[in-house]
Amino acid sequence: MRRQTSSPGAGRSKTSGLSMIELIATIGILLVLSSAAIPMFQMTIQHRKESELRYDLREMRNAIDRYKDDADKNLIRTEVGSQNYPPDLQTLVDGVSISAAGAGVGGVSASALAGASNTSQFGTGAGGASQFGQGATGGIPPLGSTLGQAGQGMSDLPSKVRYLRKIPVDPMTGKPDWGLRAVQDDPDSTSWGGSNVFDVYSQSQATATDGTKYSAW
Repeated sequence: MRRQTSSPGAGRSKTSGLSMIELIATIGILLVLSSAAIPMFQMTIQHRKESELRYDLREMRNAIDRYKDDADKNLIRTEVGSQNYPPDLQTLVDGVSISAAGAGVGGVSASALAGASNTSQFGTGAGGASQFGQGATGGIPPLGSTLGQAGQGMSDLPSKVRYLRKIPVDPMTGKPDWGLRAVQDDPDSTSWGGSNVFDVYSQSQATATDGTKYSAW
């Protein structure tokens, strides 16, 4: 009696079938892992943007406060009715001239120029380093010697002080456009009075991870 033998292709078909099952299982596992990783990645990106937004708002508000502080000390001239707040954000970038009227006799004290000497990511202060390692730029004379010595003449004062290096881009909208409020506006107003800048806010209406609106930050 002849012994029956399996055909040459039978073993190969069984092996191919097992390999295909393993491949399908591997793809399924990768899909599950990727579906879990994508939301985590998106959440990480959102948290990073939220941190940037908080930082940008803080820096602009600090610049507004420094401007008002110097204006209250008569170091810079402001428009009547502005209550010594800047007319717009661009003024903080372009800079303002120091007024001789606020210097008094014998020069400017250290406290009088303290607000203009701060350096931030966007600010250009007195020779200090910013977040990115940059000091005073844009042709602003160093204020260090002026701040450290009372009794200096007006010839030693900087001709212009800048409070922001640039208007930052809103990380939520991707544009350097911010909502503005004048000191005469309501705290929750979304329409700028236009006479001065008392506060800034994001124009994004999206909801943050904490459940609040970015525009309310």
